[in-house]
Amino acid sequence: QVQLVESGGGLVQAGGSLRLSCAASGSIFSIADMAWYRQAPAKQRELVAAITSGGDTNYADSVKGRFTISRDNAKNTVYLQMNSLKPEDTAVYYCNVRRGIFSFWGQGTQVTVSS
Repeated sequence: QVQLVESGGGLVQAGGSLRLSCAASGSIFSIADMAWYRQAPAKQRELVAAITSGGDTNYADSVKGRFTISRDNAKNTVYLQMNSLKPEDTAVYYCNVRRGIFSFWGQGTQVTVSS
């Protein structure tokens, strides 16, 4: 079965950068759609960025121009490069891999941005 492990979270000051990684097991990676979600305290989980198997991307308006999602099929890994971080980016970030009716989630990684 598919397993996802996120890494790269941490504490940074406003204006700083982080790169999140999500390493996936399984054989469906290259034909799956992948995304990053985040959830802040007392808020619903929201889509941050997504990338299709063909490389098409889309972003939440709040992160456009600052975040970049990418994938490396040879390494079964999806990345989220986060630049110009703001305190409102503070949340637990979750990796998601989806193929048809199947959907898999990572355990989440904490990102905290201080003022």
